[in-house]
Amino acid sequence: MWRWVLMIALTLTPTSGPRADEGAFLKTLGGNWAGTGTVRIRANMSPINVSCNFSSQASGLALSMEGVCRGLLLISKSVDAKLRYSGSTYSGSYLGPRGGRAGLNGSRRGDAINLTIRWAKEVNGDRSADLTLRKIGANGMQLTTVDVDPASGKRIVTSEINLKRK
Repeated sequence: MWRWVLMIALTLTPTSGPRADEGAFLKTLGGNWAGTGTVRIRANMSPINVSCNFSSQASGLALSMEGVCRGLLLISKSVDAKLRYSGSTYSGSYLGPRGGRAGLNGSRRGDAINLTIRWAKEVNGDRSADLTLRKIGANGMQLTTVDVDPASGKRIVTSEINLKRK
């Protein structure tokens, strides 16, 4: 009898719970976003002030973001990220201000998706960095990249963009 009850309980327990949670979370990141922040072209350079506009679309367990960041009146760079949740991790690709498509892999903790970037070529002396996409309240999002400064070995913020829903 208990074996039968356990089998029914297992059958009725939704196995897509975490997947449904991820889809709902990604949906909150959809929309049009605008904001400002700073970007370091190289770890040893001073940050440049930028203003950015992004369009983000969530569909099921996937998120795509496309945007443009502008700084120093003449600099304009396209930025995009494509993420997909599968199993228990996120994976995808990223095109940052330095150009070149990079791979993304990571997981979500609370309101933040923490990703490792795997650059196509060396950036700041290696091929990896960290990218955090954090939802802030109902209408805010922060994109932060952190890399290691090859000269000091210290982790430094190489970009921080604070966005608000339009």
